[in-house]
Amino acid sequence: MISLTTTTTLVLTPLSLVTCSAARRPHTTTVKTDRKQRQNNAGFSGKKKELSWHCVEGCGACCKLQKGPSYPSPEEIFTDPLDVELYNSLIGPDGWCIHYEKSSRKCSIYSERPYFCRAEPEVFESLFGVKQKNFNKEACSFCRDSIKAIYGSNSKELHNFDESIRSSSSG
Repeated sequence: MISLTTTTTLVLTPLSLVTCSAARRPHTTTVKTDRKQRQNNAGFSGKKKELSWHCVEGCGACCKLQKGPSYPSPEEIFTDPLDVELYNSLIGPDGWCIHYEKSSRKCSIYSERPYFCRAEPEVFESLFGVKQKNFNKEACSFCRDSIKAIYGSNSKELHNFDESIRSSSSG
C-alpha cells in the first residue's frame, strides 16, 4: 500500500495587535498531512466546513494592545509613522486600549475606531498580505491565538468564540 503525503509550508504573517487577532512574529511551519487524514476532517457530508469569522461580543482580547515580546511592535506592523503614533497613543498604563471599557467589555469609540481596529478583509490584505479568500480562516486562527494568550486555553472567552464560530460556519 502506498501512503500519499503532501507537505504544505505555511508562512504566518503578523496581524494587527488591535484587530481580533493574535499578532506574532513571522515564522514558517511545515505540516505533513496524509490524504486519508485530510478526508476525515471533512465531516459526514464529505465537504469541509468553511469557517466564517465574526467578532464575539464580550471578548475584548484584541483590545489588549501590549501583549508581550512574542508579538510584533507597532513599528514592525505599520509602515506609516502616523499609524504607529496613533496606536501607541491608545495604550493605557495597564496595556489595554484606553477606549476599552472593562466593566461592559465594549469599545467606547466602536463606530469611530481606527481602521486597524477593524477585522475586515481589506485591512488584513493591506496590512498583512492576507488574501480575501483566506480572511475567514486566518481571522479565526489569529483570534483563537489572541484569546488563548490573553485569557487562557480553558477560558470561557475561548469556549464562547469556538461555539460561536462552529454554529455560524457554513457546511
